[in-house]
Amino acid sequence: MNYEIGQGVVNALLLTGTLTLVAIGFSIVWGILNIINIAHGAFIMLGAYVTYWLFTLYGVDPFLSIPISMALMFILGYIIQRYLINLVIRAPLLVTFLLTFAMEIVIINLATVFWKGDFRSVTTSYSGAGFAIGHVQIPYVRLAAFVISLLITGLLHVYMTYTKQGNAIRATGMDVDAARLQGVKIAHTYALTFALGAALAGAAGSLISVSFPISPTMGGEYTLRAFVICVLGGLGSIPGVLAGALVFAFIEVFSGVYAPGLKEAIALFVMVLVLIVRPSGIAGKAFYH
Repeated sequence: MNYEIGQGVVNALLLTGTLTLVAIGFSIVWGILNIINIAHGAFIMLGAYVTYWLFTLYGVDPFLSIPISMALMFILGYIIQRYLINLVIRAPLLVTFLLTFAMEIVIINLATVFWKGDFRSVTTSYSGAGFAIGHVQIPYVRLAAFVISLLITGLLHVYMTYTKQGNAIRATGMDVDAARLQGVKIAHTYALTFALGAALAGAAGSLISVSFPISPTMGGEYTLRAFVICVLGGLGSIPGVLAGALVFAFIEVFSGVYAPGLKEAIALFVMVLVLIVRPSGIAGKAFYH
């Protein structure tokens, strides 16, 4: 029993990094653009397939493909926001919700046509390798994914806090009219924010592909996870997303062991409890606002 608990704690901690990366892009798009991006999971799926095909066709190490995945998703996200979503950015929330939902369906259907619906995996020479601390096993792949996730999250924090464009994004989230008066190009800033969210989703997909099977329909479950994590931690807060991801990871790992059929239900129940006790989320005040 102690072994199971210890292994579960380690698995949850390692999973926290990937879940943070899954949710952080969703969080900044929701917090800055006020868009619940249902297509977020589709970007995660595309990032996973970028890594899969680079590894399968050209032998590119999956971790080395992360910058490529992020760059491609950044470009795609910028184009989609600037020339599609930006046309209805001031419409009611339901309009952008339905638009991103339609985008997700289109992307998934195209992926299914081109890549079929089979489950695939990225299996490297070191996929099964790891080390042990006592009876607790720590796979190298998941440890690397954890470190890379936290590194990317830290770089995002630095970008949002200490760069001119990052401050412009935060200012736009606080007060779009005041930001415009200060010379911020709102259309470009919105597109850049959405592109960042897509790039982070692409990185998450790349990391997911080395640890879990992937398929064109994989994105929906990660969109749900991102939503719950953002609500748990507090919208627009990097520390909040970390806290929400940590709570969600422990729920997912231990409910998967003791109540595997109720993982999603338990996570949603905890989310409701947090909202009742602390409506602003675990971290309270949002980082970007």
